[in-house]
Amino acid sequence: MRIGYARVSKTEQNLDLQLDTLKKAGAEEIFHEKMSGKRDDRPELNRLLQYLRKGDSLVIYKLDRLGRSTKKLLELAEELDSRGIELISTQDQIDTSTAIGKAMFRMLMVLAEMERDITAERTIAGLEAARARGRVGGRPKKEKKAVEKAVKLYHSKEYTVSEITEMTGVSKASLYRTLKIAT
Repeated sequence: MRIGYARVSKTEQNLDLQLDTLKKAGAEEIFHEKMSGKRDDRPELNRLLQYLRKGDSLVIYKLDRLGRSTKKLLELAEELDSRGIELISTQDQIDTSTAIGKAMFRMLMVLAEMERDITAERTIAGLEAARARGRVGGRPKKEKKAVEKAVKLYHSKEYTVSEITEMTGVSKASLYRTLKIAT
């Protein structure tokens, strides 16, 4: 059975083009929603994934309708493959039910994985170069005086933690971390 999935990011956007294309591609049932692809809690996509059975084909307009990040798209594609569900992207001309379509999709997955690895390598190299020049990443540390004042106020037991953080600008996490180190 061919089952379609259509998505637009904003409520004012129109699903008609996708729905028409999915019907032309033979989708007998179509799940659709108006929601950002970055969100993990897409209810219609979750319903669709529960609905799909081995031997079904998931038909989408474009790969980016299924997932915005390469990582999410790869995870979803691997899940579909492991469940015996084919993926058809009408505009990307990918059909994993054919040998060439499956090979092309896997090549795209390999390239996407390589892109992630290269990005990670660049990030690590950049951090190492910055450290070699004496730069340290992360949030700047609070001034020592502010943290000391926060600890004094905490031990005075006259103020709540919320009041202390408001007065000193020291976060709860920084205060508790300092208190933990002191004990």
